[in-house]
Amino acid sequence: MPPLGCSPPPSLPPADFNYGADEYDAEGNEEPKALPEGSETMPYIDESPTMSPQLSARGQESGDGVSPTPTDGLGTGGERDAGKGLEMRKLVLSGFLASEEIYINQLEALLLPMKPLKATATTSQPVLTLQQIETIFYKIQDIYEIHKEFYDSLCPKVQQWDSNVTMGHLFQKLASQLGVYKAFVDNYKIALETAEKCSQSNYQFQKISEELKVKGPKDSKESHTSVTMEALLYKPIDRVTRSTLVLHDLLKHTPADHPDYPLLQDALRISQNFLSSINEDIDPRRTAVTTPKGETRQLVKDGFLVELSEGSRKLRHVFLFTDVLLCAKLKKTAVGKHQQYDCKWYVPLADLVFPSPEESEHCPQVHVIPDHELEDMKMKISAIKSEVQKEKANKGQSRAIERLKKKMFENEFWLLLNSPAIPFRIHNRNGKSYLFLLSSDYERSEWREAIQKLQKKDLQAFVLSSVELQVLTGSCFKLRTVHNIPVTSNKDDDESPGLYGFLHVIVHSAKGFKQSANLYCTLEVDSFGYFVSKAKTRVFRDTTEPQWNEEFEIELEGSQSLRILCYEKCYDKTKLNKDNNEIVDKIMGKGQIQLDPQAVQTKNWHMDVIEMNGIKVEFSMKFTSRDMSLKRTPSKKQTGVFGVKISVVTKRERSKVPYIVRQCIEEVEKRGIEEVGIYRISGVATDIQALKAVFDANNKDILVMLSDMDINAIAGTLKLYFRELPEPLLTDRLYPAFMEGIALSDPAAKENCMMHLLRSLPDPNLITFLFLLEHLKRVAEKEPINKMSLHNLATVFGPTLLRPSEGESKAHLTLASDIWSHDVMAQVQVLLYYLQHPPISFTELKRNTLYFSTDV
Repeated sequence: MPPLGCSPPPSLPPADFNYGADEYDAEGNEEPKALPEGSETMPYIDESPTMSPQLSARGQESGDGVSPTPTDGLGTGGERDAGKGLEMRKLVLSGFLASEEIYINQLEALLLPMKPLKATATTSQPVLTLQQIETIFYKIQDIYEIHKEFYDSLCPKVQQWDSNVTMGHLFQKLASQLGVYKAFVDNYKIALETAEKCSQSNYQFQKISEELKVKGPKDSKESHTSVTMEALLYKPIDRVTRSTLVLHDLLKHTPADHPDYPLLQDALRISQNFLSSINEDIDPRRTAVTTPKGETRQLVKDGFLVELSEGSRKLRHVFLFTDVLLCAKLKKTAVGKHQQYDCKWYVPLADLVFPSPEESEHCPQVHVIPDHELEDMKMKISAIKSEVQKEKANKGQSRAIERLKKKMFENEFWLLLNSPAIPFRIHNRNGKSYLFLLSSDYERSEWREAIQKLQKKDLQAFVLSSVELQVLTGSCFKLRTVHNIPVTSNKDDDESPGLYGFLHVIVHSAKGFKQSANLYCTLEVDSFGYFVSKAKTRVFRDTTEPQWNEEFEIELEGSQSLRILCYEKCYDKTKLNKDNNEIVDKIMGKGQIQLDPQAVQTKNWHMDVIEMNGIKVEFSMKFTSRDMSLKRTPSKKQTGVFGVKISVVTKRERSKVPYIVRQCIEEVEKRGIEEVGIYRISGVATDIQALKAVFDANNKDILVMLSDMDINAIAGTLKLYFRELPEPLLTDRLYPAFMEGIALSDPAAKENCMMHLLRSLPDPNLITFLFLLEHLKRVAEKEPINKMSLHNLATVFGPTLLRPSEGESKAHLTLASDIWSHDVMAQVQVLLYYLQHPPISFTELKRNTLYFSTDV
């Protein structure tokens, strides 16, 4: 095997840099749009360590601060032994060295045209003037020399590796030369502008700058790759962040008594201060939402809704008065001035109608944000929440806490704006239609019912004069009942954080219907400031007293309320709308209860009734906190499959993958792969328990039962099998190493580490994991139909496959929300890493001793 540090990745994929990030004012306007490469706005350099070294124009990604700060978990005498002598320090350095070689090749490619361009500058036909050359290539030569010297010094140290090797002084020297980068960054915008102008005015230079040849790394199949000058000019900015992330990883895996430790600490401090100083110059201060003033006219209801206006989502404050619906946004005002609303439009209730599904076909289609983007944002928010809690527990600086809260507000605001997908259409008889997007059918029903109730009165059509409209809009500030955007960062510290864990709900029955109908219920809970539908009973046909008796397990993420909606199922095909998110079933009743932590947190079922429009729905519920749900209990009966070690089951069956896993996957692929929400939607608990009993008894009727069973129950049985393994599929022993590996910032080091860990698994675990992995990838291929992306599947299965058994997890237990944001988030990221990885074969994995990343 060639020496570690000098066997860099075989190829360089095209870089995908985020030059811009959307920002929103109180209205939800984008300020500015995502910027193209080389745009006028300077890139924001994110100094917080992240899972992946990305840069964004104004710190959109800076909420990613997932890795612990340098002081966390250090001084422990080195990293844990992750089986077969895994050396994290060596992996980090070898990956970094590989990417450093590629960076040097990129700088060389950038410098290559400089000499001939300088030579022509003094001729009668210059391509560029000397001044233009100096501006475009400013400080590139100096940066190249710094990194070449660093690489030449570090490479032999990694080649002749032993645990006592020191290289902290090299990183310290590299950090001390960051002044060159400061000069480069200050000139960056002018360099890009100059290069662009020269390309437009000189065809010869345009040809040169469009295809610069970057030499491939040693041992690479590709000798060269073509990259634009604009992309290469961005590399030094990206490199500063990469070096800082690597320092962070190195520190994490360097014992406190190692001679490198103080040197690396010093280098990291210099690098982070450097990034902060640059960001202070670049990061613009954002406007904030403030408080009330005004009066008049009776306000019936108000709240924040997302409007789809001219193709983009805007957060509006909607006011329902006794005779008019008014849609407003907060005006931007100078600091210290009274804030006011600006009326976007109004509709007199006498002119307001709700278009039927057929009439709304001509309305704009709803662009739904992919679930994985929403899940990513939730993870970022959870991570920041944990950072805030940590700062408070350590009595951290109020400025640091405020900065985190501000970041959290921005992320929660994005989620609030982009999550809703249920259309609520309003039409003015005199012509114009408006479209709101809501996250909950309950909420849509509330608005519709409030408007319809007011419309029963004798209302007159009218037109407001500009003065009347001004007075009415001015009154909104004082009359409003909803003062803050519904995000958790607006909550007071003493408010309940809500429940984190699992709510078990049995929907028993309903009575009070005047005539027979096809009836079903849905369950909604709040999380991240808005409500989402979590479960749905089967349709009970042609009855006035449906008896569902179905049990659901609902995950709570800071939830405070449970809503139950009762629907009559619509089978009339003429009423079905082309819009996927349109719900045409009729709401027969709806109700809401508060989830009182004291009342809910008992081991026993708590029975309750919700009354709604003369209908009574009977249900029971109990709550399991996250720490309780973390328990894995080995089965006392070793003859079954649930709660029995996977190696025992495969040995007994003489199989490579347990029979239960093969059969459940086969059934899902046969008839459930296009099922909306497969693996996310809860199966009926009684059906799952029946399947569990049949598999444990190895009953000969298994296949008949599987073919008749609801597909969500089969998916639920597979999840339950993995959840009840006495130790996780990816093992307790390797759990700490998986957590450390996924936190590595350098892609090459992460690749080496994550593949090494797979090889360290026992064969039955590894083969079963790879079998499941390929199945989940096939499920995700049907995402346009089943709405289950790789991110969604990782969220469902990550904790199930990684969560440590009880003895291991006790050490990790803190606040429930901490468990979610740190442990669970990392577990999801581990599975997602493998799901997004190209196919991994068992034989290939066992044959290769080390993987190298192709990413830089």
